[in-house]
Amino acid sequence: MPYPEIRPRRLRRTAAVRRLVSETRVDPAELVLPMFVKEGLTEPRAIASLPGVLQHSRDSLRKAAAEAVAAGVGGIMLFGIPTTRDERGSGGIDPAGILNVAIADVVAEVGDATVVMSDLCLDEFTSHGHCGLLAPNGDVDNDATLAAYAEMAVAQAAAGVDMVGPSGMMDGQVGVVRKALDAAGHTDVAVLAYAAKYASAFFGPFRDAVESCLDGDRRAYQQDPANLRESLREVALDVAEGADLVMVKPALPYLDVVSAVRAAVDVPVAAYQVSGEYAMVEAAAANGWIDRERVMLETLTSIRRAGAQVILTYWAVEAAQLLRTRY
Repeated sequence: MPYPEIRPRRLRRTAAVRRLVSETRVDPAELVLPMFVKEGLTEPRAIASLPGVLQHSRDSLRKAAAEAVAAGVGGIMLFGIPTTRDERGSGGIDPAGILNVAIADVVAEVGDATVVMSDLCLDEFTSHGHCGLLAPNGDVDNDATLAAYAEMAVAQAAAGVDMVGPSGMMDGQVGVVRKALDAAGHTDVAVLAYAAKYASAFFGPFRDAVESCLDGDRRAYQQDPANLRESLREVALDVAEGADLVMVKPALPYLDVVSAVRAAVDVPVAAYQVSGEYAMVEAAAANGWIDRERVMLETLTSIRRAGAQVILTYWAVEAAQLLRTRY
């Protein structure tokens, strides 16, 4: 047989060579840890469908935030779980509500050592589980919801958050939030827009984590999984309205969307590796079917390779620790 003149395998021969020529790296500073805090808990509580992920008490949240900072993660995204809910999701706006006090707790604990982010949505706080206020006919009322988001953004900013994440996929949400923050003097608070959030079946374990009251689905306002061009339109609108970063959610089933968004905008692009993505890997690993650590890092690398500069993942702390030893 003829002797090969070109041998690409030379650059794969050893770990040192592979490391030297690696095209894509995930840095711990690019990882964001989603964290759940539940009102009234005195001890952290395990979430059955998310092995290793907890509903935190306020005390355990502070400790876990400090551990995340020590691991080198770039940010923390906070979600609050109230003990009571109402039709208007008023607990999300109340300065004494669990999410707002948790923001203050984490900011007091870690200061500027990481970026403290907060979910800006009503679904965890409404008795019906939708991301917005309901009209008399039961539909989500887009414009009434925007007014609530504006109040919620100001409350989170007053609590000390660095970045708010409007995630309800309401038309105009970024512009309303930006104007409300600026009018209240919070011009330095950034907006991470959930610009392309799909009505995905991968969110199931998250709904366990926040004890969602949702009956039905969110297809009337979240993105159709079949659509890409529509997502690019949503992203363009959010950037025009003042988004500082834009996000695609979920991540792995939508890597083509991540790549297209990266090519379309000049702001940082984030992707959320959601609960179902995490849970599938954990379940397969628990059965011995896959190498858990390798798959964890491979999935994160694929999201980074697609163009996401920021990755929200429940593995943020563990992955950061592994990446430090790997590189």
